[in-house]
Amino acid sequence: MAHELTDDEWAVWDAFYAMRRRLDRALELRLHTQSGVSAAEYEILVGLGRSADRRLRVRDIAEQIGWEKSRVSHQVTRMERRDLVRRSDCSTDGRGTWVELTADGRRAMLTATRGHTAAIGEYFVAALGPDAAALHSFSHRVLDAIGGDASPDAPTGRPAA
Repeated sequence: MAHELTDDEWAVWDAFYAMRRRLDRALELRLHTQSGVSAAEYEILVGLGRSADRRLRVRDIAEQIGWEKSRVSHQVTRMERRDLVRRSDCSTDGRGTWVELTADGRRAMLTATRGHTAAIGEYFVAALGPDAAALHSFSHRVLDAIGGDASPDAPTGRPAA
């Protein structure tokens, strides 16, 4: 049986939801305005930048950022056109392809990171203050409650073709 939310619980949810959406939009706008990089591009660039060889397989990128492989593949194609990444064959798997960070992609990532970090500090960390530990704990409880239900590979309820 579903839990009925109280007016206070709805008020908390509404405030959280509005904050999250506006924060996401503000961060994305600043990211794009200051660096010319979209939030989607930035997620992929950061994942590649953190990897040991600055390269990952599409499936690994998808797993890291919670996207479906086809979405990652389309995004990578757009990023290739901008010379942010390049694809190369995987020698250990004839079907596999590496997505590699280019020099232009690394520069774009570093530029974007400086501005993005400043925006996070300005919009989020400065407002957080002494509540950081509580938010950290709360965030992990929510993630634990969700579990794998929101993963890109979770069943959608659609019948198999």
